[in-house]
Amino acid sequence: MESLNMTTVTEVMEKLTALADPQQLDGMSRYGITTDKRLGVKVPQMRQIAKQIGKDHQLALALWETGIPEAMIVASMVDIPAQVTETQMEDWVVDFNSWDVCDQVCMNLFDKTSLAWQKVHDWSEREEEYVKRAAYALIACLAWHDKGAPDEKFIALLPLIQTGATDERNYVKKAVSWALRNTGKRNSNLNTIALQTAQDLKEMDSKPARWIGSDTVRDLTSDVTRRRLKKTG
Repeated sequence: MESLNMTTVTEVMEKLTALADPQQLDGMSRYGITTDKRLGVKVPQMRQIAKQIGKDHQLALALWETGIPEAMIVASMVDIPAQVTETQMEDWVVDFNSWDVCDQVCMNLFDKTSLAWQKVHDWSEREEEYVKRAAYALIACLAWHDKGAPDEKFIALLPLIQTGATDERNYVKKAVSWALRNTGKRNSNLNTIALQTAQDLKEMDSKPARWIGSDTVRDLTSDVTRRRLKKTG
């Protein structure tokens, strides 16, 4: 089984390498994406490869071990949420070294696992930048994907958002904003509550908190968001 996985990993890497465009790296770097070991493959191309592969947990584990960012993202696309263990999540989260890998893994895989809500709490208390970002990226992704979650589950996370809002690190700050904004886009009730939280952040003696508050108010009061909420009810 292991040799089969290694052969399959080789095939996937050949597909990724064939699509590699090193000229993409400069643009990625300008957006703060870490380019170490990066091939320069676009996300839609990675999704196409993942679609061709289908779901395969063992392959996902093997792809992750390559340490190639594109292979790691494909791993998150082909893995099976029900087979993801807590040990795997803890092993993977400490390997995050770029915001895009963090966000892709959270939105493609981690937010669909049974441990997602627990990990929001666990990782929000960690100090590593990308581990903490993952906590707030998970909130944003759960707000987007977990259609059945009651409002109370997101309201209960607002204290974590307020605590995280004082973190001055750019990739944490932006994830906290993403979490609060996506919470406020779920429905009108959460929009009102998220806006109040944002107003509270704007009054805090913290530069990142004030930025997050302003960013959230601007997004949640925009015409686009208003029209979306009117459609969803």
